[in-house]
Amino acid sequence: MEMRTPLITPVLVAGCFIILISFAIRASFGVFQIPIAEEFGWLRSDFSLAIAIQNLAWGFGQPIFGALAERFGDRRAIFLGAIVYAAGLLLSSLAVTPAQHQWLEILVGFGIAGTGMGLIIAVVGRAASDEHRSMALAIATAAGSGGQIFGPPLAEWMLGFMPWQTVFVAFAAAILVVMVLLPFLRSDTDGTSAMTDESMGEILRAALRDPSYTLIFLGFFSCGYQLSFVTAHFPAFVTEMCGPIQTGGLLDGLGIRTTSALGAVAISLIGLANIGGTLLAGWLGKYYSKKYLLATIYALRTLVAAAFIMTPITPATVVLFSLAMGSLWLATIPLTSGLVAQIYGLRYMGTLYGIVFFSHQLGSFVGVWLGGRLYDITGDYTMVWWVGVGVGAFSALVHLPVNERPLGARLA
Repeated sequence: MEMRTPLITPVLVAGCFIILISFAIRASFGVFQIPIAEEFGWLRSDFSLAIAIQNLAWGFGQPIFGALAERFGDRRAIFLGAIVYAAGLLLSSLAVTPAQHQWLEILVGFGIAGTGMGLIIAVVGRAASDEHRSMALAIATAAGSGGQIFGPPLAEWMLGFMPWQTVFVAFAAAILVVMVLLPFLRSDTDGTSAMTDESMGEILRAALRDPSYTLIFLGFFSCGYQLSFVTAHFPAFVTEMCGPIQTGGLLDGLGIRTTSALGAVAISLIGLANIGGTLLAGWLGKYYSKKYLLATIYALRTLVAAAFIMTPITPATVVLFSLAMGSLWLATIPLTSGLVAQIYGLRYMGTLYGIVFFSHQLGSFVGVWLGGRLYDITGDYTMVWWVGVGVGAFSALVHLPVNERPLGARLA
């Protein structure tokens, strides 16, 4: 009788904790936009470019760390990522010019690549059974939302009694401490696939020749654009553009009395709503077409963003937007990574998903940088919001022609 692999395993638990801490740090960078810019008298685009470079480096680093993991082992690659992440944060705490921050964010971005979702999701995906893979990927992705829930408010709270430089040092220590979980992050299987016995180069060439891989790559761009723009700029956007918080109202009663605090809490609300949305996406991915689920998520994101920017920005609309967008936030990741595994197999999932993820980070770079640049030119974020609406609609359409049949079956 065949042994059934449980859904909750040491690999999944350890992976979730590492993703949680890595993403908590990464999600908090938007909170530092105004404090750092005001301390040094920088333009909004100066620190925005640093965050944009971080996202681009994350994208470049993802397939590199995926290949390192497949060559030298997952745990060694993740530990290297933690060292690079901590070094980038520590050195950034000493930076005093825009150029220094921008160059050092390359280290931070590579560190996120080594400790974040892309690499660990590949480990979780290989360790999970076929029955539980979609849900295991969703749980690991939802762990990132756990970090997003407490990361920005924690950073905002710490900034209340210590300089931002000390917060960076504390974050560097946190990413090193969580490495004590690495011994549990072990996958005893490489998975099965019709193409398992082929080399990474052969599978990579086959994927790059497949139009569906190109469509998945292009479609992931808008996910990065929308998510990173909101993470990097929404706290500042809410601080400056939102109407006043009513005295004696619900938010005031919860201790949220300034738009600055609301901006940080908004990122947390997105993370909170995303836990349910991501788990639902993982469950649906087990039973329904992943490409149609992805098209639906991108279409809904487009509608939510358009509705938000066309209404007055009030505390109520900020909360509603955060909950609605949060329910769609990272729901694309278990579906996209699951689609890559479904079509191209598990053996080289880390590298293949890493390349697709690079498109996500190209979108991240454009969203973060363009947000700061257009803010400096126009004085607000309206134009960059509408660009996000357009790319979201594009992604909804581009997933429809994807062929979900395993590539090995198509080539047989």
